[in-house]
Amino acid sequence: MMSIVVPVFGNASSIEALVDALVDLDRELGGEIEVVFVVDGSPDDSYGLLHRRLSQTRLDAQLILLARNFGSFPAIHAGLAAGRGDLFAVMTADLQEPPDLMKRFREALASDACDVVVGRRLCREDPLLGRLASRAFWGLYRRFVQPEVSPGGVDVFGLTRPVRDQIVGLCEHHSSLVGLLFWVGFRREEVLYRRQARASGKSAWTLRKKLAYLTDSVFSFTDLPIKVLFRIGVAGLLFSMIFGALVLGARLFGAISVPGYSATVLVVAFFGALNCLGLGIIGGYIWRTFENTKGRPNYIVASRLTFGPGERRVG
Repeated sequence: MMSIVVPVFGNASSIEALVDALVDLDRELGGEIEVVFVVDGSPDDSYGLLHRRLSQTRLDAQLILLARNFGSFPAIHAGLAAGRGDLFAVMTADLQEPPDLMKRFREALASDACDVVVGRRLCREDPLLGRLASRAFWGLYRRFVQPEVSPGGVDVFGLTRPVRDQIVGLCEHHSSLVGLLFWVGFRREEVLYRRQARASGKSAWTLRKKLAYLTDSVFSFTDLPIKVLFRIGVAGLLFSMIFGALVLGARLFGAISVPGYSATVLVVAFFGALNCLGLGIIGGYIWRTFENTKGRPNYIVASRLTFGPGERRVG
């Protein structure tokens, strides 16, 4: 059986189409799937719509409600932990990734040719600015942090139960689930697909969340920012020594009669900004270390319902 994890946040407009697509997928696969919906503190009526719709189907499903919005990756983590299948996959609730991709994931994993399968986008129906920003980020990320990550990043993936167990066992705060997926290793394959345009609603992937994802992806898997800061500091020190020697020589030989105000301001501003940058980068690492020492869970489950051919159970 394959457990399909679907994180839900602000997807009320696509719930009907989502459940219908999963019912069709379950029928095609002979009833060999379980769907784990994780409502991540959604501000709309996604939970109520899912509850009513699942009560009307014979789909083997779990409906998990988190106590508040913890983020997409903790929601997926909760779904993976709750899944009961031998194989696992993650699917988006907005149907931008075609549901038949889950069948291809299942075939690849069931063939024992790989332990992890990731979806690699051939194209994406997103605004030009968004595509350029995504291409730049993933290009730099693959170049300097994790070269194994697929070009364009990963939105959906599948994995076997042993890999699931390893991922669920990594309880890191403010980390990247995609980064962990590649960090654990195992045998990987890619499945190519074309991302569809959004049929309804709007993306909850705001600029603030994108920036948080960027810092979590970088700070959790590399010390590159500290290395870059160190090199900038060394270069700045050499520059200041050379500049100071030139100014002193010019002063001794009478080329400068009055100390230069502009040069002083520029030097102070440069090293002041460098100092603030350095404190920010180091503080980012220290804060993440502090967060991981607290021992708090990544998410809190408020309720869990189980739907299926048999009697519904409340957990």
